[in-house]
Amino acid sequence: MTKLRWGILAAGNIARRFVSDLQLSGRAVSAIGSRSAERAAAFAAEFGLPRAHGSYEALAKDPTVDAIYIATANPSHIIAAEIAINAGKHVLIEKPLTLNAAEAQRLLELGEAHDVIVLEAMWTRFLPHMIRLREILADGVIGEVRTMLATHTQSLTADPAHRLNALELGGGALLDLGVYPVSFAFDILGEPQTIQATGHLRPTGADAEVTGILRYANGATMSFIAASDASGPNRAEICATRGYIEIDRTWYMPTTFRVYDTNSQLIEEYTSNVQGRGMQFQAAELERLVADGERSSPIMPIAQSVAIMAALDNIRAQIGVIYPE
Repeated sequence: MTKLRWGILAAGNIARRFVSDLQLSGRAVSAIGSRSAERAAAFAAEFGLPRAHGSYEALAKDPTVDAIYIATANPSHIIAAEIAINAGKHVLIEKPLTLNAAEAQRLLELGEAHDVIVLEAMWTRFLPHMIRLREILADGVIGEVRTMLATHTQSLTADPAHRLNALELGGGALLDLGVYPVSFAFDILGEPQTIQATGHLRPTGADAEVTGILRYANGATMSFIAASDASGPNRAEICATRGYIEIDRTWYMPTTFRVYDTNSQLIEEYTSNVQGRGMQFQAAELERLVADGERSSPIMPIAQSVAIMAALDNIRAQIGVIYPE
């Protein structure tokens, strides 16, 4: 497999984590692009990158870059992705893919028009423990999935100016935290038939807590909780007709899970052994797609990313979150 030359668009903390994992796994990072030339230069110096660009457009035009990781704030995903795709670059876009389903559909169509890959950086999907979990479910080890439960709760800042709490920056627990369990439900059970949600908003209008139930045509359900103002164990469970799976804290990061039969007898225990944070696996999948001439990942299909954004739109409408855009 030919490894791509990566460009990094935006120089924040998530970009630092991604570059650290890329370099740890021996991948080539060619350039950083930021709207601040000073920030780009500092980022390049920190990680020993050959080139630093003071604009997104300059990064997109860099001939030494094959794929671009987009790590901007949520409202800027669509803008940055369009710049990169129009320049013919493959893109790996931080979750949530966009602010809403309409923007996500635009990126799907733009990627097809330019024959490039548009992949959502829902890094959990690509982690080894999730790969093994899907294998177990596909083999029917515990039968048909009937219920799922997953939480993503953290005690984060209440500062109204922080991007997490500012509507103009796409803030809220749902898009930053709730996207994980909602995407998990789509991964295991597919697109739900109905969604019911309730939530609590901060004074800024951004959601601090969201609870939802996704229901499926076969009667299966998935329940989730997302909160930015309260910490919790962040475990997940999958219950099926012939057994169940418990995923330990923190379920959306490299961790351990156990598989039990209906008598609570242990069938299998899986322990992750991952270098770094584990963000390199999503990069490896994009590289595989390029090498194999594919344009949509079976692990995180772009059409499903659009459907997930539609589900998040639905939930936001139910809890009363409206972005200025």
